[in-house]
Amino acid sequence: MVIWISSYPKSGNTYIRSFLSAYFFSKNGKFEFDQLINILQFPSIKFSKKDYFNFDDAARNWISNQNTFFDKKKFIFLKTHNSLENYKNIKFTTINQTIGAIYIVRDPRNIITSLCNHYSFTQEQAYLNLIDKNASLSEKSVNGDCSNFTFLGSWSNHYKSWRDIKDFKVLFLKYEDLQNDKIKIFRKIINFIYELQGSKNIIDEDKFENCVRSTNFATLKNKELNEKFEESVYSKDGKKINFFNLGFKNKWQNYLEKDILEKLNHVYKNDLIDLGYI
Repeated sequence: MVIWISSYPKSGNTYIRSFLSAYFFSKNGKFEFDQLINILQFPSIKFSKKDYFNFDDAARNWISNQNTFFDKKKFIFLKTHNSLENYKNIKFTTINQTIGAIYIVRDPRNIITSLCNHYSFTQEQAYLNLIDKNASLSEKSVNGDCSNFTFLGSWSNHYKSWRDIKDFKVLFLKYEDLQNDKIKIFRKIINFIYELQGSKNIIDEDKFENCVRSTNFATLKNKELNEKFEESVYSKDGKKINFFNLGFKNKWQNYLEKDILEKLNHVYKNDLIDLGYI
């Protein structure tokens, strides 16, 4: 059964995956990039029975691919940026494949600048993607395979689709709480996973302490600068773009253009209030 690590892009998914990889897939809790192979992304060509040459076919096979590749008698962590909204009446997953999820939401005003760094967007382009109800990640392979197709929808619909699902348990977290009290949040995550698994395990304190220390954002940023990181991206001119960029230092007050801020505050006023961002 799948335990999803889900978020809208650039919202802390890899940060959570790094911590979980260190805790569940190392002996001593010290994080290394190669541990991330234990929490791979879905949808993905890697988890596709065949090539799909249009996005609708790829979506229609989300569930059948989950049934094919993931043993229902075992627990597996998977990363996703997919919304739980139906895409053209197609479900992403059901209780037959999923036992639970951890979802990370982030202030959209900070997502804007992270999207700009990662995808080389202008702030206007990032804003338009954020509010687009039909937005997706639709990169094709060299031969045109669309198996990587991920339906995002708008930022607002995305987080609500995961937060409000009733079919399985979701631990709903705010990215900002990882800065304010990450030890409390990391403990909550591990205990939530143990609960999903029906486990009576207790937290290994020494291992936990090593996990917290070795996945500190500054440590991750330094590791990326000095080691090979498979998830790093490159600009069109071949320049490496740092995956771990500003992190918690990304403050929209310092980077967001005034007109973009005004539009976001207007469009997402109710969301920002509900989530405690204003």
